Parts: sequence; C-alpha cells; structure tokens
Amino acid sequence: MSLKKYPQGHVFYRNLHSVYPLVERGQGLYLFDRNGKKYLDASGGAAVVNIGHGVKEVAEAIGLQAEKVAYVSGMQFSHVPAEKLAEQISEFLPFGDAKIYFLNSGSETVEASLKLARQYWVERGKTAKRYFISRTPSYHGNTLTALSLSARKHYQETFKPMLGKNTKVPAPYCYRCYKDETYPACQLNCAHELEKAIEKLGKENVAAFITEVIGGATTGAAVPPPEYFQIIRKTCDQNEILLITDEIMTGAGRTGKWLASDHFKLVPDIIVMGKGLTSGYFPLSALAVKKDVVDPLFKKGKSFLHAQTFSHHPVGCAAGVATLNYIKKHKLVERCARIGKDFLSEISTLRSHPHVGDIRGKGLFLGVEFVQEKNTKKPFLRKQKYVEHFLSKAMEKGLILWWNTSQADGTNGDLILLAPPFIITEREISLVHEKMEEILSEMEKIF
Repeated sequence: MSLKKYPQGHVFYRNLHSVYPLVERGQGLYLFDRNGKKYLDASGGAAVVNIGHGVKEVAEAIGLQAEKVAYVSGMQFSHVPAEKLAEQISEFLPFGDAKIYFLNSGSETVEASLKLARQYWVERGKTAKRYFISRTPSYHGNTLTALSLSARKHYQETFKPMLGKNTKVPAPYCYRCYKDETYPACQLNCAHELEKAIEKLGKENVAAFITEVIGGATTGAAVPPPEYFQIIRKTCDQNEILLITDEIMTGAGRTGKWLASDHFKLVPDIIVMGKGLTSGYFPLSALAVKKDVVDPLFKKGKSFLHAQTFSHHPVGCAAGVATLNYIKKHKLVERCARIGKDFLSEISTLRSHPHVGDIRGKGLFLGVEFVQEKNTKKPFLRKQKYVEHFLSKAMEKGLILWWNTSQADGTNGDLILLAPPFIITEREISLVHEKMEEILSEMEKIF
C-alpha cells in the first residue's frame, strides 16, 4: 500500500490527506479562493457566520480596539468592551442579574461551566455532587471533559483511556427514537429517563445535567417536543441539580430567537454560547450564569477556580459588541425567523428523493438526514462514505455544507447541517435548493 504525500506547506491540517482551497476573501454569503472560484456558504462554516463576511463595522471595531489596547489580563483589569458586551448579552437572557464570563471557544466554555457547577456545590457544602449527566447523541466539544460528556463514539475511541465516566440519557431525537415510538404516544419517555438516571446515581451525587436545546450537528438540528424541557426543568428542580444548556450553535439568533431556549420558555441555570456571538470575526465564547449560582462563591470569599490567558479579551469583546449591534440594527433575528420558514419550506421539497430520510430544524438551522431505505430508516454503512461523496460534489459545485456521521447507531449514519448567514436571500435559498437537488440526483446513480 502506498501512502499519499503530505500536502505541501507547514500547516498541520486536521485531514492529512486533503488539499484545501486557499480562500482569499469573503463577501456576504460567499467565499472566493485564489483561483477565483466562488463558494456559497450554506452552513456559515460550522454554524458560525451569522452576519456574513465583509461587514466593515465589525472589522473597524476590531481595528480600533487593537489600536487602543490589544490585550490585558482578565485577572488584573476590566475594560469597556467586556462591560458593554456583558450588558448586551444580559438583555436577551431568560434570567436577570446575570454574570457573564468570556472565553475563546465553545469547548472551553463547556469546561468552565462544569467546573463552576462543581464549585457551586462544594461552596454550598454538598461535596458529594460530582457527577454530570448528558445525552446521547450529543456533542459538547473536543477538550477531554467536554468530549467525555459528548456521545460521538468515533471521536472517543482513541482517547477512551483519558476520558471521564459519565451517565447519558437518550436525546429527544424523534426521527430515531430509542424506543422506536412516535410522539405524542411516546409520552416523552426520553425526558423521563433523566429522573431514572438521577435515582440510579443518587440525587445527592449529581451536580448538573448538560444538554443542547435544539440538537447541533450530531442530531442534525433535531427539535424536541414542546413539553420536553418542562419535564427536564421540573426534574432538575426537584432533585437540586443545575441545568446547563449548550447554545454554542443556536445562540445569538440562529433559530429565529436570541436563544433556542426561548422557543420552550426555558430558564436554565447556566448557558454556554459561542460561534455566532462574533460571527467568527474573532474567537469568543461566553458563560452566562444566574447570579444565584455565583453567590455562594462570593459569600465564602472565594474566586472562580478557573482562569485562562485570553479570558475577557478586549478585541474579542469589541467584535462581539459590534456584531450584536449589527444584528439589532438590521433586525436580523427577526429576519432569521421570517426567512427561516421559507428556507425550511423550500428545502423540505427534497424529501421526495429516495436518499432523504428527514428534514428538520428551526430558523436558519436545518438538518437533512440521509438513508439507504426510507421506509426502514436504514442508514448507509459508514464504509460507503455517503456524506463524504455528497460534500465532495457540493464543493465542486461551489456549495459549502457542514456534516456529521455515525448518528444513526453510533457507527453508521450521514447528515448535513444547513446554517447560512441571516442575510441569505430568497434567490440564494433557491440556489442552495437547486445545487442540492442536482447532487442528490447524481448520488442516486452512484448509491
């Protein structure tokens, strides 16, 4: 067997066998590579780009802040961008008197949320509360604790000896119900599994339940039934367990509301956000916490036992302020809700293709799941690499999509995620639809 040569250059890319197009610029929904090829970004990268490329207001805000002061330690100074951004975020949170901690990525923020939950119980004298419950399928990040809480078998195998043990309950992934039931006849069994898991561990030992609100790439924007989070919130309250919601993909307007939690009138204890908070113009994430969760640390004279060099980064916070200002000025959350209905309607016509098993989502956050057999929902085998072939054809046609695999049974399964910038037009929606229609037709000849 002959091995391919490494791509030229010194950059250590994740895929060691691919040569990526070299992007020179972006404008709106489009990217342009060095050869002049134009790509329509229908996924916003990894559901990151909310306002599009080339927004001068954000670029200028970053430059101006860098000229004033590029960096100060968040353990020594505060600054106007952090104060302003925290105030802006607090305006759309479902709880008052919030405290907001800025970090650099979703994975980091998930780690910080878990450490805060643990410290909260320690400071309250309930030191046995050390276990975390998450869902399967799910994804919360690539740092070790976040990966432990995620349910992506193909990510975890190599690092299994390094990962912590935790309990997982079934996600509200209705297309592939773990009991093969249908809503509402199922009586929300998946939600009641949390209570069973707590009973098994002992509520005195459980610190928090962490959950995506609307599923991310792992379940392809799976939306839970309306009552799901009513049951979850009640269960957490009855058992003195903190509820952490992962809004890293869905926060900052992606689903047509500022937070996906708003669709369910859900009030979590801790919210983690990232990605679209700066629309990718600067790496920034945020941990938003009820004041009640921070109070025990304050009353004991303690500090939060977590710090990172680039916490509360001035340039990142300036990018966040400018991004949120732009979203509000142009009413992009409202636009996302409005045009998201048209997006779902048009993309849903692809259900007629034999390889399309399900299409779901909210706002500009949709998942398309592929199957080998529609009636049985039988997935393509992983070795067939269906979604890789699909993505390759999409790139050839200048269409950028996000994807996931193995969601069907832990090994097999293929889906794509559609999460374009909020500025997408009806014509561009039609272009996405047309290109996907072409690809599906070509895939039928191969598979």
